[in-house]
Amino acid sequence: MASFQHPFQSLTLVRRQLQGLSNVLVASAGSYIYSYAAESGQRLAIWPQHVETSRGATSAPTSTSEDQAPPEKRIRLSSPEKDSEQKPAATTDGSTTWTNIPIVLATSDGKHVVALTAEDKCIRVFSLTEDGNFKELSSRNMAKKPCALDLTPDNQTILCADKFGDVYTLPLIPGEYVKPKVQAKKPKPVATTLTVHSKRNLRSLEQQHMHAERAEKAAKVQEEGEEKVALNFEHRLILGHVSMLTDVIAVSLPGAAGSRPRNYILTADRDEHIRVSRGIPQAHVIEQQCLGHTSLISKLCIPSWAPNVLISGGADGQLLVWNWIEGQLHQSVPLGDSLHGAIVSGIWDVSFDQPAGATGSINIILVGLEGTPQLLCYTLESDNTLRSQGAVQLSGNVLDLASIDSQGSVIISLDAVREPGSTDMWKESPVSPQTLTECLHFSISGEGLTWTVGDDTRTASINAVGTSSLPATLDAKQRKIMDDTLYNLGNLRKRTFDD
Repeated sequence: MASFQHPFQSLTLVRRQLQGLSNVLVASAGSYIYSYAAESGQRLAIWPQHVETSRGATSAPTSTSEDQAPPEKRIRLSSPEKDSEQKPAATTDGSTTWTNIPIVLATSDGKHVVALTAEDKCIRVFSLTEDGNFKELSSRNMAKKPCALDLTPDNQTILCADKFGDVYTLPLIPGEYVKPKVQAKKPKPVATTLTVHSKRNLRSLEQQHMHAERAEKAAKVQEEGEEKVALNFEHRLILGHVSMLTDVIAVSLPGAAGSRPRNYILTADRDEHIRVSRGIPQAHVIEQQCLGHTSLISKLCIPSWAPNVLISGGADGQLLVWNWIEGQLHQSVPLGDSLHGAIVSGIWDVSFDQPAGATGSINIILVGLEGTPQLLCYTLESDNTLRSQGAVQLSGNVLDLASIDSQGSVIISLDAVREPGSTDMWKESPVSPQTLTECLHFSISGEGLTWTVGDDTRTASINAVGTSSLPATLDAKQRKIMDDTLYNLGNLRKRTFDD
C-alpha cells in the first residue's frame, strides 16, 4: 500500500551571499532535516545520514507504525556525563530518538543552522558546508521543553524560551565549560559538652548533633541529585514569565549618533501578555507591557523594514499592530467572522523589489491559521497600518513558508496528509507525487497586488524527491500523535466552564 510523506514542518532560507555561495533552503520533515538549492530545488543533503536501499539509491529510512510510538516511550535517558559528549544522531538501525523537528533557524551570515529536536529537548547547531551538507557542531539537552528559539542580532547567542516561562541564553558555539562548585553550608551546634552541664541541656545538645548529621547527609544527597540533572554546558537564566511562553524575538534598534545599538527581547505567553525587556545583560529590566489580547498569543512578528512595529496574533480572532517601544496599540485588525475560532500559527514579513521603473519595495505581511488552507495577505502601509489584500487559497493546510528571492516568489509548505481545513481527518489514500510545497508569486498590476499559485521548477523538484514515508495504516492513537506534532496550539487555549 502506498504511504504518505511527512510534510515540511519548518522552512528557512539560508542566505549565503556574504560568503559568495548560493542560497540554501533548509526544511525539517518528520525526524529529518533537508537542504535544497534555493535556485533549482535540488536536494543537497539530509540529516541524520540516510541509509542505502536495496536498489542502491539513497533515501530516508522508512517510518513504520512501530516508529510512531508515543513520544514518552522514545525519550532517551542517560547520565549527564554522556549527555555532555557528542552523541550520534541516529542509532545503528537508522532510527532516531525523536519524531519531529519543530524549529529550524539560520544565522543572518548564513554560516550556521540551529534546530530543535522535540522529544529529547535538544538544541543542535550545524555548520553548512559549501555543498549544503550539515556538520553537527554541538548538541545540548535542555532540562525543560523549549517552545521557541531565536538568535540575537550579533548571531552569537541563542535565546531559548520554555514551557515553564523561562528564557535561557546559550552561546551559539559552546566553549569549554567549568561547572561552578557551590558548597552547602553545614549547620553545626555552637554549644559543646564543656559549656553545657545540666542533664536536660545535654540531651538537647545531643539532639542538635543528630539533626546536624541528618542535614549534612540530606545536603549531600541533594547535591548528588542536582549533579545528575545539571546542564553540563554554559547557560544562563535571563528572564521569566509566570505562564507558558509561546514566542520570543530579539531585536536591535539603532542608537543615537555615536552610541551603540539598543537591544531588546520581546516575549509572549499563554496569558495574553507581551513583555518588552532590555537586551542582554539587562534582560531583567522590563521596558514595556503590550496588553490588549483577550486570549493566548501564539505569534509575534517585527517586520525587517519597520523595526519599531510589532504585529501579534493568537486565538482571539484579531491581529494587533503595536508601537512596541512605547507599549501603545496602533491598530486592531479582525480576521473575519468566517475565521472565528481560528488560531494564528504564523506571521511572516516578506519584502520584494518593485517592477522596473518603480522605486521602493513591496512590503507584505502573510498570516497563516492553524488547520486552514488559507493564507491571509496584508500590506503594511506608510502609516504602519495593515491593509487587507484578501486571502490566498492553497491546496492544503499552511504549515510554514520562506521567501526565496527578491522577485516575489515564496515557497509554502503544505499538509498533504490531512484534508484541507481539518487537523485530524486524514485523506483516504495518498497521491503521487504529493504536494508538499507550492510556489506563490506576487506581482503588481493596474489592479494592485496580485498573485499566482502553483508549481514551478523548484517546488516540482522538491515534491518529486519527497520526504520520509508515513504509513497510511496507522491506527487512531498513532494518528493523533502525528496530528499533535503539527497542530498543538488548540491545546493551549484556556478552557471555559462550558468546555
